[in-house]
Amino acid sequence: VQLQASGGGLVQAGDSRRLSCVASGRSIRAHGAGWFRQAPGKEREFVGAVHRNGGSTIYAAAVKGRFTISRDNAKNTVYLQMDSLRPEDTAVYYCAASSTVIYSQLSIPSSYNYWGQGTLVTVSS
Repeated sequence: VQLQASGGGLVQAGDSRRLSCVASGRSIRAHGAGWFRQAPGKEREFVGAVHRNGGSTIYAAAVKGRFTISRDNAKNTVYLQMDSLRPEDTAVYYCAASSTVIYSQLSIPSSYNYWGQGTLVTVSS
């Protein structure tokens, strides 16, 4: 599975942005999908994920209520809708796919089998 993230760019605080992650090579219908981010000088951190059942999502406290993950299995695509962006959301955002069926493991990077290359989101104040 190859994952291609896109949609990053420069935005202002308070703006919205939608990231897309398109999978190719095989369907990710049977995979959970997650988003992680890495800010300059910091470790990669969990943002949110959607279980392979499509109905269960989990978010990091820092983005809960502002970010929404969704998936379109027909398009083999996962989205990250980011609203009310803040300067501290500035980071490279990575999408990933996981074969785990355990909901709580979706926040753990080692649970993911496939990773995209990342897309940079810069939020100016």
